[in-house]
Amino acid sequence: MAHQRSRGRPSKAVVTPAKIASVALGVVAEAGYEKLTMSAVARGLGVSPSALYNHVSGKEELLLLVEDAVMAQVDTSALEACLAGELPAAEALSAWAHSYRDVFSAHVPLIAQIATMPITGTRDTVEMYEFLARVCVAAGVPEGAVMDTIVALESFIFGSAYDVAAPADIFDIPESSPIDAPTLRRAIAARPGAGHSSGLGSSGANPYADQAFELGLRALLRCLL
Repeated sequence: MAHQRSRGRPSKAVVTPAKIASVALGVVAEAGYEKLTMSAVARGLGVSPSALYNHVSGKEELLLLVEDAVMAQVDTSALEACLAGELPAAEALSAWAHSYRDVFSAHVPLIAQIATMPITGTRDTVEMYEFLARVCVAAGVPEGAVMDTIVALESFIFGSAYDVAAPADIFDIPESSPIDAPTLRRAIAARPGAGHSSGLGSSGANPYADQAFELGLRALLRCLL
């Protein structure tokens, strides 16, 4: 005998913001941000695109959900420890900055979206910025300079995330190059680690990413705090 379909609404929503974000990140992980579309997410959720539009107005709102899900991966525990009086502000901001760069070096295409989209409606993102603002104030930054401080740090971190994703040979100059750059060549050759497979790390990662990040972050924190 055929089972009768139960009446009434299901106890749990089939589509939720958290599920949409999770499926969207799955699409990104498998196919990249260029394949992140409303149709692709709808397929992953097992619903029609029109059903998805009942929950998300379009690609911009979808990216906001993705932004918040990615931002939630940034470790803010050091910021919270600072606010609890357990960690100096500079140390807390350094730990946060390292986590922020690590997370977004895996999501470089999202950076352009974050840099230009309002944070309205992004709970985890707003919460992170609140922690940052409170740590800055606790470190003695005047309230009128807090946002400039945050933007300066974030701009540096975003650029550093791009560096992580850059090719290892980004500064290589072929010997046959007709461009004369003797000082630049000497600087490249004098850099620690140069001369090993053209200065490349064993993993093929950009050898200019990590040391430059550490140098710049220390200088920024000394200047801003």
